[in-house]
Amino acid sequence: MRLLHLLNRLKWDSKYDFSKVRIWYEDRAGGEMACLKGEEIVSIGEKFLETSRGYIPVHRIRKIEYEGKVLWNSVSSS
Repeated sequence: MRLLHLLNRLKWDSKYDFSKVRIWYEDRAGGEMACLKGEEIVSIGEKFLETSRGYIPVHRIRKIEYEGKVLWNSVSSS
């Protein structure tokens, strides 16, 4: 499943609770992995996630979890 399609489904489909989503991304400042909670996301754009902290480029997302289960990761999606 494509990354943006999955994020939008998790956010807008009533079967899911977006607060249970965790998004792991490569932090540009430190080069380390950082975690973003679903409730921190303000909007999902084609190239960026707008968050309460700022903007995260979509290409930096490495993994998406829902209730602790990995739904998407950059290695298996290629």
